[in-house]
Amino acid sequence: MKVIGTVGMPGSGKSVMSQILKEKLNSFYIVMGDVIREEVMKEGLEPTPNNVRRIMLTIREREGNDIVARRCIEKLKENEEKYEWTIIEGLRGIEELVTFRKHLNFLLIAIHASPSTRFNRLKQRGRSDDPKNREMFDKRDLTELKVGIGSVIALADYILLNEGTKEDLQAEVNKFLKSVL
Repeated sequence: MKVIGTVGMPGSGKSVMSQILKEKLNSFYIVMGDVIREEVMKEGLEPTPNNVRRIMLTIREREGNDIVARRCIEKLKENEEKYEWTIIEGLRGIEELVTFRKHLNFLLIAIHASPSTRFNRLKQRGRSDDPKNREMFDKRDLTELKVGIGSVIALADYILLNEGTKEDLQAEVNKFLKSVL
């Protein structure tokens, strides 16, 4: 099975890019953030920004910085016979990248958008764990950077810029797919 991982700061367009890849490749799809949100729900907590942040840091401290990657690999293994491709959305730390590269046929795409673009997208998205104001947005960015997302972005095999429309991103993803397929 071939695996494409995606990385980017919150609001950069990972989900949109991953959905495009999923549809184009008819692939299995795993969202790393869902692993954290599942853990939040197991703890009986609301998926607020603070609870998601706290649980993300707690499970990494308790079970290792690559725990989310290991749980994703378990999900992938359960479905590997059904799909040629898997998309894993939302790497955060270098340990996750190392684990994926060690155990999988793995390619990483980073997606980048400016902070102002990302903040506006998150305000419009309105997911329960999205920041409600710029202060919360900046705090979330700093948490992501402390976990190591910047290093993962720097080590990506491909980088896409996403400052435009969904159609612009679709065109960029199509170019990427032509280059790797």
